[in-house]
Amino acid sequence: MIKIIGAVFILLSTSWAGFEASKYLSERTKQLRIFKVALQSLEAEIMYGHTPLHEASRKLAKQLQKPVAWFFESFSNKLTSKETTVKDAWEESLEEVWKLTALKSGEYEVLKQFGENLGKHDRVTQQKQILLALTHLEREEEEAQERQKRYEKMTKSLGFLSGLLLIILLL
Repeated sequence: MIKIIGAVFILLSTSWAGFEASKYLSERTKQLRIFKVALQSLEAEIMYGHTPLHEASRKLAKQLQKPVAWFFESFSNKLTSKETTVKDAWEESLEEVWKLTALKSGEYEVLKQFGENLGKHDRVTQQKQILLALTHLEREEEEAQERQKRYEKMTKSLGFLSGLLLIILLL
């Protein structure tokens, strides 16, 4: 009886690990989509609302899901609370929130490069920079979707099957 209970716990825990690994793949795609929506909203605020950057970021933080909302909230706070450049506030916020995301280094570089140009140009040039960043994020999202399609089901199955293997080896 104890062996069966132990086997069930092993199977549940390895299956859970497989589902968590697959969740990471779907979270990456979801967060990329949220960042794209955020940049599109930022473009609208800059181009049509003539909203200051700190205020636009605060609005975005209220509209978006976490951890992207935390990023824009941190960015807005850094812009208003201390004397800093837009580039430095963007990079500091990105570094703070990055470990809470499921995104990879390619996305980090795209967002970091975007932050280097944010607030330096007129509205039209800024719009072009946003469109460039959106294009790069679109490419990263397509790659993330491909990885998700390819590996999501496999990681779930691998978790379950590794649990079965472990049970067989222990019995």
